[in-house]
Amino acid sequence: MANNKSAEKRIDIAKRNRLKNRYYKSSVRTLIKMFFQNLEIYKSSKSPEDKEKLQKTLSSVYSMIDKGTKKNVYHKNTAARKKSQLAAYLKTA
Repeated sequence: MANNKSAEKRIDIAKRNRLKNRYYKSSVRTLIKMFFQNLEIYKSSKSPEDKEKLQKTLSSVYSMIDKGTKKNVYHKNTAARKKSQLAAYLKTA
């Protein structure tokens, strides 16, 4: 337990940051799962509508990763690696 006021404040800040990080990381994981589901659908159908949906999902993943990087949830190299891997999966489709 905290022994002084500054330690109590640091506990509150850590709690706030943990919740913020959890929001971004869980959102990115969810969007990546959606991307892979759409990728499987596109691989089987090859329709332009599915490709459009896949591109839209990828765009939202990129956006969320970039926002997380801006708020120091992700390191810039981690964000770049995640985006690069997703682009590589799209390229093989």
